[in-house]
Amino acid sequence: QVQLVESGGGLVQPGGSLRLSCAASGMTFEVYTMGWYRQAPGKERELVARITTGGYQDYADSVKGRFTISRDNVNEIVYLQMNSLKPEDTAVYFCNARSSINPYEKWGQGTQVTVSS
Repeated sequence: QVQLVESGGGLVQPGGSLRLSCAASGMTFEVYTMGWYRQAPGKERELVARITTGGYQDYADSVKGRFTISRDNVNEIVYLQMNSLKPEDTAVYFCNARSSINPYEKWGQGTQVTVSS
């Protein structure tokens, strides 16, 4: 059974940093594009960043230069390093796994990130 377990969320002051982790299990990790999405109250879920099986990275314009996505194919973890956090980054962050060889997709349960003074 495929599982994605996020961790690392919390409360941080503006300008601070957090690192989110998403530990995967039950899947062939290296064939999945891994992504981070977020959903703020009253808004639709949006892509934050994703990293392909080959390591290509794609970012939302709003986080470019501040966030970095990376993956550890040995330990089957995807990270999101978030720096220079802003109040508008406040949202529930979801990990996503999308297979590169079939239509399968899996979501994590989400982790809350709150940026506030």
